[in-house]
Amino acid sequence: MHGPPWVGWLLVLLCAGAGAYCLSSVRRGTAAQRREARGEALMGLGMAAMAVPATALAQPSWAPWAFAAVFGAAGLWALLRRHPHHAVGAAAMVYMSLAMVSVPGGGPGGGGHAESMTHMGSTGPGGLPVFTVLLLAYYAVYVVVAGVRLAPAAAPGTADCAPQAPARASWPEVVGACRVAMGIGMFAMLLTL
Repeated sequence: MHGPPWVGWLLVLLCAGAGAYCLSSVRRGTAAQRREARGEALMGLGMAAMAVPATALAQPSWAPWAFAAVFGAAGLWALLRRHPHHAVGAAAMVYMSLAMVSVPGGGPGGGGHAESMTHMGSTGPGGLPVFTVLLLAYYAVYVVVAGVRLAPAAAPGTADCAPQAPARASWPEVVGACRVAMGIGMFAMLLTL
């Protein structure tokens, strides 16, 4: 990643924490919730692995190809299961993996985005590839919309100044918070690509 290694480590912690929580939730909830938890766990843990700073751990030359294969398969599975958000996330991960391959040391683990992406498509505003701009826009909108959905709504007829006891977050709300965290992480990874 570009920038100081501590930024990479913060992304690793954020994504690994969200992925680990989702992995621990795989046995709870309905069948649909368990599938969602598996997809979120794969994304979070994969993002954590890709965000490890290159100065801390040099990834083997085959690692980007392994990431691309795993997330390509996950993206196809998400499309078959009609989970468009997981499909977009998997496509973003494949895209970042291919950026790591096109230039030694490129991609989220280090290296230059501009050089690695010139081989992958036309550039948009500021010299960024169009696909990067589209993914950044998607994740910016996604994080805002998903974050607003998490905000508690005031019950009709209650005064805003009345003290209320804090409610305990339910499993779907925590998974939603993990999704927002991973969306922020994906946005940050795309910015540093």
